Amino acid sequence: FFLMCLAIYAYKCGVPKKQLRQDMQQAFEDLQKVKHENVLTEDDIRSALEAYDKEYYNFTIKDIEALTDIRIEKNKRNGRKQAVHLQGARAIQEINDKANGTSWRLRNGRPSVREQVFRWREQHPEGRKADCHRDTGLDPKTIRKWWDYQPPVASFEDGHISVKIRPSQELSDMLVEEFKDRL
Repeated sequence: FFLMCLAIYAYKCGVPKKQLRQDMQQAFEDLQKVKHENVLTEDDIRSALEAYDKEYYNFTIKDIEALTDIRIEKNKRNGRKQAVHLQGARAIQEINDKANGTSWRLRNGRPSVREQVFRWREQHPEGRKADCHRDTGLDPKTIRKWWDYQPPVASFEDGHISVKIRPSQELSDMLVEEFKDRL
């Protein structure tokens, strides 16, 4: 079980299989010094290596502790609740960002693909979904999903309400025809 759990952990941590074999060989030599009811063989290493697979990825720390009877220390939050712990971690990240003069995070979150499709359509009123796909690189299903999106009619910024008025396609077509007739 010890060798099997070693293989599971190696897979979870992204340790290369070659490195795992070397570690198993070393552990195997150490384990042979301990008296066992069943003598360990090279077949045990081959058998344990089968656990180096995504199939065993869901083994929890608790499962591994139960199988090996080895206590595994978990990450500590020093008794703090997760929200408080993460708040501290984010504060440290912010200090490091200022010290390095960079920030890898987008302050307003990831740009919305919905907004990206909407902005593309604003810039290319006669554009097609295929053109949007080619220009933005977005998945065609995502483009289809947000193709007819209309942003909220009103927004509240700096104490002012701003209302965006956008005529329906039907009204827009009617106005275009009226203007054509009058010219």
